[in-house]
Amino acid sequence: MSPSGNDTSGDGSAGKPFQTIAKGVQATSPGSAVRIHSGTYPGGAFLSGVSGTAAAPIWIGGAPGETRPVIDGGGEGLHLAKPRYLVLHDLEVKSSTQNGVNIDDGGEYANADAARFVLLKNLSIHDIGSNGNQDCLKLSGLNDFWVLESQFSHCGGGGSGSGIDQVGCHHGLIARSTFQTITGNAVQAKGGSEDIEIRACDLVDAGARGVNMGGSTGFEFFRPPLSTSSPNFEAKNIRLVANVIRGSEAALAFVGCVDCLAAHNTIVDPTHWLFRILQETTTSGGYTFLPASNGRFLNNLVYFDRSQLSTTVNVGPNTNAPSFSFQNNLWYAHDAPSSSAPSDLPASESAAVAGVDPAFTAAASGDFSIPKSSPASGKGSAAAGVAADKNGKCYAAPPSIGAYEPLP
Repeated sequence: MSPSGNDTSGDGSAGKPFQTIAKGVQATSPGSAVRIHSGTYPGGAFLSGVSGTAAAPIWIGGAPGETRPVIDGGGEGLHLAKPRYLVLHDLEVKSSTQNGVNIDDGGEYANADAARFVLLKNLSIHDIGSNGNQDCLKLSGLNDFWVLESQFSHCGGGGSGSGIDQVGCHHGLIARSTFQTITGNAVQAKGGSEDIEIRACDLVDAGARGVNMGGSTGFEFFRPPLSTSSPNFEAKNIRLVANVIRGSEAALAFVGCVDCLAAHNTIVDPTHWLFRILQETTTSGGYTFLPASNGRFLNNLVYFDRSQLSTTVNVGPNTNAPSFSFQNNLWYAHDAPSSSAPSDLPASESAAVAGVDPAFTAAASGDFSIPKSSPASGKGSAAAGVAADKNGKCYAAPPSIGAYEPLP
């Protein structure tokens, strides 16, 4: 593809490129790579059924060695319905009025194979929406996916909109990505989402809830569809591991989330609560919903201004908050060290470290790693399924508290 190409006379070759992404994708077959040359392309492309194979996926993205092409404007920058075995990479998407990139199952809510095996890498999606519930990356009914090394900022507005919004998504990894200046949340997983990990990311001023594990979803949008014979959930087994979360009203929220984990995160200066345990979707209409329950909050380093908080932890009604477990967290109120330990946890905590400065390497310049001499060093406990810190360094035995293991 090239801005100077031609959809009528072009053939998609290097010498005779097409002009639009939609035209180029029409010519693909398993194993094809759609190379988009640098330049600006209009948003609004709708691509349905783009399907490679396990051995021969389809690649859509910027040309090697060139700056990322820009998809500018449109209702949605790019919409992919029912993709399979697809790699979307090296693109900048901006200024669309609804969502930046939208990937969904084409309305086949009960078909787990409708949208599956998608890798998104090195994307920059920003300045999306019109001050409402618009998302940089919208995922619905997507299974077995990866979002890696990407940037999301200025998504939606007015307290709504997500960097990545997931409805009924399963078996995903979001890693090594940055989220900045978002009024709703950086990442949300709801509507029956399960087995998703958010790892080694940076969140800066990411809205009301930095990460919303669960949420509130219209019954008709759940994937798989709701059951009348067994309990349902907004989200299950969502894992938030080794991230740095700065700002936000609450760093994270367990919202109707079952068996979810927040471990080894470094949380800096949330403005209203440290985190929240809520239930927004309750049993009704013939559907039973499990309450937020069995969450684990461990090995997190929480550095905060006590004067900014209404309460340290916000627990709402209809939750099973006493089933949560708390272990080996470091709490430090830098304006009032003697008031560091939260008094409103819904269950007792073991092996907490409170009231001691974690001695960040260079917090003023945004470096929240710790030296070997930090009181967080070696004070954590082993967490099943957690291996590496934010930089990919293996945690020691015992591990350190927070997103970073000290360097030698």
